[in-house]
Amino acid sequence: MTFVRSIFILITAALVAACSPSGNKTNTIVKIDGSSTVFPITEAVSEEFQIETKTPVTVGISGTGGGFKKFCRGETDIQNASRPILEKEMAKCKEAGIEYIELPVAFDALTVVVNPNNDFIKQLTVAELKKMWSPEAQQTITTWNQVNPDWPDTPLKLFGAGSDSGTFDYFTEAIVGKAKSSRGDFTASEDDNVLVQGVINDKGGLGYFGFAYYEENQDKVKAVPIALDEKSPAVSPSKESVMDGTYQPLSRPLFIYVSAKSAKEKPEVKAFVDAYLRDAKVLTEEVKFIPLPEKDLEAVKAHWNAMKTGTGFGGKPEVGIKIEDLLARIQ
Repeated sequence: MTFVRSIFILITAALVAACSPSGNKTNTIVKIDGSSTVFPITEAVSEEFQIETKTPVTVGISGTGGGFKKFCRGETDIQNASRPILEKEMAKCKEAGIEYIELPVAFDALTVVVNPNNDFIKQLTVAELKKMWSPEAQQTITTWNQVNPDWPDTPLKLFGAGSDSGTFDYFTEAIVGKAKSSRGDFTASEDDNVLVQGVINDKGGLGYFGFAYYEENQDKVKAVPIALDEKSPAVSPSKESVMDGTYQPLSRPLFIYVSAKSAKEKPEVKAFVDAYLRDAKVLTEEVKFIPLPEKDLEAVKAHWNAMKTGTGFGGKPEVGIKIEDLLARIQ
């Protein structure tokens, strides 16, 4: 956890304490949890919102999966998510009577990185990544030359998101072909800084995490261009390659899910989401994520104003879906 995150959590904890029975009513707190990837965007919004309104906001980082457990128990108002809600989570929410509004808020480019001293990796194909990360690779693919004989006999050390992370779900779906299908013998963490340090400290290291964390550490790790296959051009992660759709299959939308009950019964929650969508473009760029195109953002705002509940995914992750197509599914 970064110093900034630690300070923010201490501040929000103090705000919660200030809203004990001796102060304001605790139901005025906007409670948020979920994805550590979406955290910086929501954190930036919450800081501005608290200055404007004096309404306390708490933002947890228990991962997309961990956050949905709380959200579907009615413990939080808003869920940060780096992948869409899954069938089992939908069932839990339905069982608890939790309806939700699914709002894409930004784009991310999952970024594959290697140690800066790695001088033999110029690009990677999806097939090569799958060979590294598939369940069959466990205790079997342990050196780089086992992936490609043109590469040296250097130990392959992998660093990736923890199993409660939406980043883990999306990466495995995009690369292996099935969410959560992965070898288990790698260093896993919900904290992207742990992954960065792992790659920095191992010449044979390879890891993946959100684009913002790469941008923060691009002087310490090297991003790898990705090709869909051997015949396709390799494309580096960037704002431009995500916006024009050429960085595939690791471009993804990021979401917040808003409890419909909270949106209707807690004015501060509606005000927070209004502020989120109002400031989304500026604050998303400020924290190094990729904003939605104006057309998509306007569609999301209309979707929010209509309070349309449900998901456009039907509980199954998809790779490469367009925002306009996603929103059109929710009627």
